[in-house]
Amino acid sequence: MIVKVVESNNELDDAFKVRNTVFVEEQKVPADLEIDEHENDATHFVAYDDRTPVAAGRFRVVDQMAKVERICVLSSYRKTGLGQELMNTIEEQAEKLNLSKMKLNAQLSAVGFYKKLGYETVSEEFMDAGIPHVTMTKEL
Repeated sequence: MIVKVVESNNELDDAFKVRNTVFVEEQKVPADLEIDEHENDATHFVAYDDRTPVAAGRFRVVDQMAKVERICVLSSYRKTGLGQELMNTIEEQAEKLNLSKMKLNAQLSAVGFYKKLGYETVSEEFMDAGIPHVTMTKEL
C-alpha cells in the first residue's frame, strides 16, 4: 500500500470516493456537509492498495497549526496499520511546512486510535454532523 499527497484531479476524485463511502454511505453524514468550502485550501492525501483507493484525509494550515480533517479508511482496511501510515504521512507533510502542532476533531470512536499516535484531548465532547467528537492536539 502507498499513501501519497494528492497531485492530480484523478487522485482527488479517488480521495473523495473513499470519503463518500465512509462518511456519507457508512456514517450517514449529509453529502452537502462532507464536501465543504475548505477543499481548495487543503492538502489532500489518498492511500492505494495497488490502484484501488482505500483511505483518505486532508489538512489545512489554521493558526500556524495543521488542522487534520476527513481522515477515513475503508472498513475492510481498518486495523491494518493503514490509518497510522496515513497519519504519519500527514504529519511528515506538516513538518515540511515547519508546523509544530497538529489539531483534529476526532469522532469518539476514534479517540483511542489518536491517543496511541500521541494526541491529547483538549475539549469537551461536541456534536458534528450528528456524531460526537472531541478536539485533540499533538506537538510535532
